[in-house]
Amino acid sequence: MTAPTTPRRSSPSKSTGRDPGSEALFANRPPARLALADGSVFTGFAFGAVARGLATVAEVVFSTAMLGYQESLTDPSYTGQILVDTFPLVGNTGTNDQDMESAKVQVSGFVIRELARHPSSFRSTRTLEAFLAASGVLGIEGLDTRAITRRLRTSGSMSGVITDRTDLTDSQLVDMARKAPSMAGQNLVPAVGCTSGRTWAETLGEWSPSAPTQRDARPLCVLALDCGAKANIFRNLADRGCEVRVVPHNTPAHDILAMHEQGEIDGLFISNGPGDPAAVEQTIAMLRTIIRSRPERELPIFGICLGHQLLSLAIGAKTYKLKFGHRGANQPVHNRVTGHVEITSQNHGFAVDPDSLEAAGGEVTHLHLNDHTVAGFRIKGRPIFSVQHHPEASPGPHDAAYLFDQFVDAMHSARRHHAPAVVG
Repeated sequence: MTAPTTPRRSSPSKSTGRDPGSEALFANRPPARLALADGSVFTGFAFGAVARGLATVAEVVFSTAMLGYQESLTDPSYTGQILVDTFPLVGNTGTNDQDMESAKVQVSGFVIRELARHPSSFRSTRTLEAFLAASGVLGIEGLDTRAITRRLRTSGSMSGVITDRTDLTDSQLVDMARKAPSMAGQNLVPAVGCTSGRTWAETLGEWSPSAPTQRDARPLCVLALDCGAKANIFRNLADRGCEVRVVPHNTPAHDILAMHEQGEIDGLFISNGPGDPAAVEQTIAMLRTIIRSRPERELPIFGICLGHQLLSLAIGAKTYKLKFGHRGANQPVHNRVTGHVEITSQNHGFAVDPDSLEAAGGEVTHLHLNDHTVAGFRIKGRPIFSVQHHPEASPGPHDAAYLFDQFVDAMHSARRHHAPAVVG
């Protein structure tokens, strides 16, 4: 087997921008490579699940967030993706058991500029390197992640391979990347959503901006469709006094309508998740049936991220793949209802087509200010609304928290008046 070659442009000293003396940081670290479908190969140093024969193929995307790497790594929406972090030093706060958005690391690989060797946080229980190693996920450091980001912004998100294997040539890795299936058309929800029902009781705890609230003797009950939900979404609902019942994404429409008719649930929530929203056909059809049912007592519905896209598709709108997506905690959104600009956290590679949304009866409520893509919509006169961004991620830090309150208000209104509750 031909030994792998290392292009001059991707050698560690060139791609990282470090002076030669700093290479001591990488002493005793095995080499690793990131190969992209456009033919470029970047060479750095492996960490995490090292020497396990991994050569992982996935879509390569980037995030501009400065912190919150553990939340990103465990976000099910990153399933099937190799994450490139643009912030130059990662691992500063270590990892812990509280900041998990799911039960495990969901990314296929992690690409960073420099790994912090000594985390500095009283909450840290293990290093980022140990966290990835225990999860069986390979990381690579020593790369110029901002140069990779510029490439992805220019050419668009593309497939790539991350590996520390030395028996594969650069050309073999590039070929593997080019043969990988596109994210478009992939239904990844069954791989990350729950398969049986459960209840959720954990609140925000000491991170709550106010004490948990409950207005009625009987708490509101939210039925949450798990398409790959982040835990903090459920914490926010529980923090507002809601009983959260988590169910699979393919729960039949007649079961949900029967629960609502019998007074067992007060609202329906559709979570975030990975993959192409148009491929989640069973959930789209189920939501379409519920929306068209128009029961005597309206069922308030709230969607986040993938849930927003699925709701849009359910009413007849279309979605499309973005060139490189929105991933980061500083995304500006214009709330067209209030006129306010909100700083939001986002993680998505698909968007809703605004013309088809309005033709289907949806009203755009939020716009992303960087590219004017749809960031939220509602069905006017009905308690059905959604946003593309993540209010549970505490951007701003609480710019978008009101969305959970709107959902709670809509459920209370529907329970009190047995009539449509208008959101917004």
